[in-house]
Amino acid sequence: MGRELVKRAFKFRFYPTDGQAAELSRTFGCVRLVYNKALETRTNAWLQGSRRITYTESSALLTGWKQTEELAFLNEVSCVPLQQALRHLQGAFTNFWAKRAGYPKFKSRKKSKLSAEYTRSAFTLRDGALRLARMSGPLDIVWSRPLPEGVEPSTVTVSRDSAGRWFVSMLCEDASICALPPAPNSVVGIDAGITSLVTLSTGEKVENPKFEKQDRERLARAQRALARREKGSKNWDKARVKVARVHARIADRRRDHLHKLTTRIVRENQTVVIEDLAVRNMLGNHCLARVISDAACSEMRAQFEYKCAWYRRELIMVDRFYPSSKICSACGYQVPVLPLDVREWTCVACGAVHDRDVNAARNLRAAGLVVMACGAGVRPRGKPSGGHSAAKQETQPATVGIPCP
Repeated sequence: MGRELVKRAFKFRFYPTDGQAAELSRTFGCVRLVYNKALETRTNAWLQGSRRITYTESSALLTGWKQTEELAFLNEVSCVPLQQALRHLQGAFTNFWAKRAGYPKFKSRKKSKLSAEYTRSAFTLRDGALRLARMSGPLDIVWSRPLPEGVEPSTVTVSRDSAGRWFVSMLCEDASICALPPAPNSVVGIDAGITSLVTLSTGEKVENPKFEKQDRERLARAQRALARREKGSKNWDKARVKVARVHARIADRRRDHLHKLTTRIVRENQTVVIEDLAVRNMLGNHCLARVISDAACSEMRAQFEYKCAWYRRELIMVDRFYPSSKICSACGYQVPVLPLDVREWTCVACGAVHDRDVNAARNLRAAGLVVMACGAGVRPRGKPSGGHSAAKQETQPATVGIPCP
């Protein structure tokens, strides 16, 4: 059961020398400058004459900028990351014109991600030693896992996070990712929650580790220390890094837990059914915003999407307005109101006693079975659709709404 090769990024941490760190920091600054200057030029051209500047014209402008006395320092770094910045800007405009994203924004020196991308002409990887263009010596990489055998990366991206950690990401074709054999379980419904991170239609509940809550005291101490420092001073910068390291620890542990969970579910089930939650709207509840953010529902959904595509599993997303918690999974009766604090309820029609989350997961599974049998496209009666289409494209998971009984 083979499939086309999948491009996969392998991310490793590395420890640069002082000279390498200075060269990379200079490259990050030049990349940001070229991106912002090209964005400004393209914006002005459109505002003044409704003219679109192409990537080729932007590349020619970059050559002219390098020849000026003011921007001559752009010649001191590798030209490849600068050209890649123009390509990324072109991609941002393409998504904007296709109405897949908003208008491109300028990169901030303090808030934007620090990164530079190198193509094959600007790096060499031999015997585990990675050398970048205009860089003295190989990078000291911690090889936490091997790259696919016999495969050379197509691009290498170097980045530094707010905690001061350096990473290198290598994009490779991974032949080990292929369609899995049929899973023992056919369809599973998954209800995302707060107390339990996810509840499966089989009755299994995965506890929410609440990593942010575990490190909340440590984070508070670091933030109080930062507040006592004079902003912009060296001590303030040291305290800022300590706060960023706590946030990075929380994010890393949360991401690792989600990867293990989603991989297990995708491997064990042929079809995964989840709810199309509006996480941004849910964060408007100030009483629950912190714990909802800690659950990382959006990250979990993203992992389900690409892992199901990797392993040829089917992912179905049920419409957010489908009342999965209010419908009795035994007889189909729908209760008119079910407050969030009610975690267990009894159906007045058939007498069945339901755990709120397990019942919702079973109803989501039933919705998934309807999609498999009839296709997506039915909406709940009397509920708005939110403006998005009923069925996604073939490359995206199906979305369905089931009529209320």
